[in-house]
Amino acid sequence: MNVSNRKPWVLVAIVAGALYFVIGYGSAALDPSLPAGARFVWRLSAWLLSAAVFVAHIRYERFRLGNAALRMALHVAAAVALGAFLIASAAAVHATTVTAHAPYWQFLLALVLWPVITALPAFLVALIAGMVLAHLPWRT
Repeated sequence: MNVSNRKPWVLVAIVAGALYFVIGYGSAALDPSLPAGARFVWRLSAWLLSAAVFVAHIRYERFRLGNAALRMALHVAAAVALGAFLIASAAAVHATTVTAHAPYWQFLLALVLWPVITALPAFLVALIAGMVLAHLPWRT
């Protein structure tokens, strides 16, 4: 296989999406076991870890792969959408294991809506970040 035919961004997007899932699902799974005062810090740390994954992904796309702002934003948004889809899938699976849950149609709707609701803002933020980074002077 020719090296130019490989798409390293796909693997990076899958890893980033998996990290979003682990952070989101892990923090939600451990949240009930924490005292009420510590929950805010726990949830904030999950947000900060997700933000770190987001920034690292943007940095990788821009500086390692050299992608333009639009391509970078699409790749980053794809990873965010994958993470959201995995979390929605886990919620749907969890609903089948408990007696009290929302109607199943809401979980099916979440499989579509969560990726869209999370990917659109991620795309816009990554696009703006990419345009700003493209105009900043960098040492090579």
